[in-house]
Order: sequence, then C-alpha cells, then structure tokens
Amino acid sequence: MTTARSNVLIVDDHPILRHGIAQMVAREDDMQVCGEAGSVPEALAFIAAHAVDLAIVDLSLDDRSGMELIRTVHQRHPHVRCLVLSMHDENLHAERALRAGASGYVMKQEATRKIITALRRVRDGHIYLSDALGSQLLQRLAGASAPLAAGAPAQPLGALSDRELEVLRLIGKGMKTGDIARTLNRSVHTIDAHRANIKRKLSLRSAGELAQYAFGLDA
Repeated sequence: MTTARSNVLIVDDHPILRHGIAQMVAREDDMQVCGEAGSVPEALAFIAAHAVDLAIVDLSLDDRSGMELIRTVHQRHPHVRCLVLSMHDENLHAERALRAGASGYVMKQEATRKIITALRRVRDGHIYLSDALGSQLLQRLAGASAPLAAGAPAQPLGALSDRELEVLRLIGKGMKTGDIARTLNRSVHTIDAHRANIKRKLSLRSAGELAQYAFGLDA
C-alpha cells in the first residue's frame, strides 16, 4: 500500500536556499515539495489554493516578518504545521515562534539532516526544538529556575515585544522610520513609539546608539 506524501511549502526570500531545501526533501519517500514562496502574500495565497501539510518558514522575509506569517497561517489554516528555519538565535526567537503558532525551530547553522527529522516530528504532531532549549523550556514550565543556556541573550533584549524586536531588526538592516512603517504597514507615529520603547528598554540614549546596537545584532 502506498502512503500519501506530506506536501511541504518552502517560504524563504532566497531562491538558492529554497532550491537546496527542495532537493533535500525530494530525496525522501514520505514527503514532497508542493511549492515555494518568497514573500508573505505569496505564501498565504499558495496555502489558500493548494493542499499544504507543512510549511518551512524563514523569519526574515523582505516584505514582512515570518512571525506574522506563522500567526496568520495558525489562525486561517490550523492544519498546516509550521517549522521555522532561521539564522536567528533560537534562545531569543524560538519561544516567540511557538507562541505565534509554530511547531518547531531549526537554526540554519544546524546540520541539514535535522530539517528532515524536524519535519517528520512536526508532521506527527510533536514540537521540535534543540535538546538544550527544549530542556530549558520544560524547566521553566515546571516552575524551576533554569539558568540561561550558553549564548542566550540577557535581558533587557528579551523584554522587547515581538513587534519591537522586528523594528529593531529592520533598523539593523539600515531602514529608516518611513521605510519600516511601509514594510510593517504601520504609521510613522507607531514606529516612532516603538523606537522610543526600544531605546528605553535597552537604556539607549540616542538614535545613533540605537542604530549601532541594531547593526551589531545577528539579524
């Protein structure tokens, strides 16, 4: 008896990376790539029109945040399981992604074989995280005072909201307030408020210090 393959959508704004992941998935007998998307609107349109079981989502898309895509997919298409594949440190972003509706998180620096393992685990209804972060989150849920894993970001960066973190990432890309407002579909006044909150939470005194801090992030 032939078992139906799981349909995988790859969402990343780098065509070469999408191609590489597609080749990897194509070697598996139990899954297949049903499509690719380079932006949030493209991904949402594809999911609405096709049978998608799994979506591999990068957090850093050119038009909007992958986190926003995950939230929307979780709300509109809860049967689609999202696996984040990102360059961003999982200690800062994985828990946020899970809250948004993702079912797993893999860093791009990880061995490529982990992507297939993670896809199967997510498809089977489980959560996929690294062993270190999974243990840390379980301890936190159990009420234990777990120490931060090595390399974990210290407060106050972790105190930023998801939107503030996204604004900080775009500042780090060299984008001006107006550009950020258009990218996030928000008013300039709202982005200015986010910038002020970020500076306050990070104890930064000027726009120059904010830009320098943002440029130094691995984002």
